[in-house]
Formats: sequence, structure tokens, C-alpha cells
Amino acid sequence: MPKDLTPASKGLYFEEFEPGLTLTSPGRTITETDVVAFAALTGDWTRIHTDAVYAAGHPLGQRVAHGLLGMSIAVALAMRLGFLEESVLAFREISDWKFSQPIHLGDTIHMRGVVTETKRVPRLGGGLVTLEVEIINQKEEVTQRGKWGFLVKSSLLSPRAIIFSSTNEEHHAS
Repeated sequence: MPKDLTPASKGLYFEEFEPGLTLTSPGRTITETDVVAFAALTGDWTRIHTDAVYAAGHPLGQRVAHGLLGMSIAVALAMRLGFLEESVLAFREISDWKFSQPIHLGDTIHMRGVVTETKRVPRLGGGLVTLEVEIINQKEEVTQRGKWGFLVKSSLLSPRAIIFSSTNEEHHAS
């Protein structure tokens, strides 16, 4: 039976991920500061994000957070869970990403991910873990969804273990 992961959990190795494992982050409220800082960082000053008067006359009726800001915060919320603490090798891919609902300033979002697939990649010292991810607001509406893929260290095949093993074999062979 897959277990659920909460913020108390830390650093899982590839072998500890199994399909069905559910990861649920704490929430975070999207603020004016978030939107302005993201606009400044990226140079995306699109009016629907930064001009309240313009946004009031837009079909959405109010300013919304940048879609990629929502995704970026969701990644950070996932990392707060600690499940990749010192075990992640790389964030490998984002696929099938959909922006379903706007994220408004003042919304509180959290991410929920379910492990759907694991694939060993021994030459990299671990494996690929695929999550089906949803970004959910305080009304339990899914605002964004898609797949994330992470390369995660193996407890058996970590690069350090391979190097150490090769060094020992060479040392003992002489």
C-alpha cells in the first residue's frame, strides 16, 4: 500500500518511490509582491498581471498571477516536503502541462503529486521518477496540471558508490 508523504518526510532514494505514493505540500498565498517580483525578474509586465484598471475590464475581471509563477511556487512547495533533499540529481522534464484556471492574487495554492512511474537509469546512479502534479487553490479547484520528471539517486547505485567501488576494485587488483 503506497504511503503519503507529508512535510515531516526527508530525502527519499529512488528505491523508496513507488507508483501511488502521494505528495501533498503545505499551502502558500500568492501576493502582490510575488507578482511584481516575478514581473521584474522575467521582464513580463503583461497588463493582466500588473495593471488593476486594465484587468478590471478584462474578461477575467481582475489581475492574475503569471502561469509560470504558479508553477515555480508549486515546485518550491514540493521541495518544502523534503522528499528530494540531498537525493535529487536533476529536475528532468515537465510535460503535458495545462493551465486550467487562473491563479488570482490572494489565492492560496498547494501542490499534490502522485508517483505514476519509476524507471531505473543505472548509468546515472539512480532513476527517473514521474509525478502527475496538480496545483490546487483554496476552493479545491485545479488551476494547473501536468507531469514532472526527476532523476533521483539510488541508495544502491549512487555515483559516489560506483566511484568508490571502482576505486576499491582497482586498488585490490594491484
